[in-house]
Amino acid sequence: MNWDAISFDWNQVRAFLATAEEGTFSAAARALKTTQPTIGRQITELEDRLGVTLLERSVKGPRLTEAGETLLHHVRAMSDAATMISMAAIGQSTEISGKVRITASDMLAVGLIPRLLMPLRTKAPRIRPELLPSNDIKDILRREADIAVRHVRPEQPELIARHVGDLRTGLYGARAYFEEMGKPSTPREAADHAFIGIPSGEGVLAALRNLGIPLTQDSFVITSDSGVVISGCLKAGYGLSLLPVALCDPEPDLERVLSDLPTPRIPIWLVTHRELQTSKRIRVVFDQLAHGLSQAAAKIGNASGR
Repeated sequence: MNWDAISFDWNQVRAFLATAEEGTFSAAARALKTTQPTIGRQITELEDRLGVTLLERSVKGPRLTEAGETLLHHVRAMSDAATMISMAAIGQSTEISGKVRITASDMLAVGLIPRLLMPLRTKAPRIRPELLPSNDIKDILRREADIAVRHVRPEQPELIARHVGDLRTGLYGARAYFEEMGKPSTPREAADHAFIGIPSGEGVLAALRNLGIPLTQDSFVITSDSGVVISGCLKAGYGLSLLPVALCDPEPDLERVLSDLPTPRIPIWLVTHRELQTSKRIRVVFDQLAHGLSQAAAKIGNASGR
């Protein structure tokens, strides 16, 4: 082993990797919870140590040099190895305490996950859940999260995934909206109402048409990629929306209509890394979420439409 060849500081490597991936020194500093001058100094020290220029500095921001591009591949491999070491150490921990990062869509992170985690305040009060609301798929392989609630099954063999059920959906509107506009009693009548959806809503449009509700894109009076925003628009009285029963039924200001419709279901997968399965604190949170999500998936909702 040539120990003299390993003469740089890992913090310098992290600074370079963070800058390459985040795009700017300031973004890298935020990601690593340090300062921009510290990031710049660490990268300069790494360049001096290696004898190459890794980043070209300009008013438009840092840009990888050819040497930087070549080195980046190896640095990412180092980062992955460091992550695996961290996960292996966490996996050997038997203490039921510490932080557990959970990612889920913003709607689930706001409307469902908090109440599913509440029993842990009694069962494991030293666990500190950190919720990461995101509609993007967080990369568990790189430890952006310890546990993910996803709507598709991951393909990576390093991940453990459990299908905990399928969330039922229903057609909802605000009580105030129905007092003004009336309730539809048939799918055809529902088509005369305003709807709330997502910008790329072809899937939602097709699902509603399959239910016998002949909508067009013009039927959607407001759209958002955020489930929380869609929920807010629903409560504000913009119109109707197809949303999970487990989230909407507990809301006193919302009402379900056409409850006999065979509405689609949303698959729920609970995912973690194989190396984390032996971590007691992560296992406790994983099992608690699996139990709660299974119960939420089994929820039928009020068939009378409340």
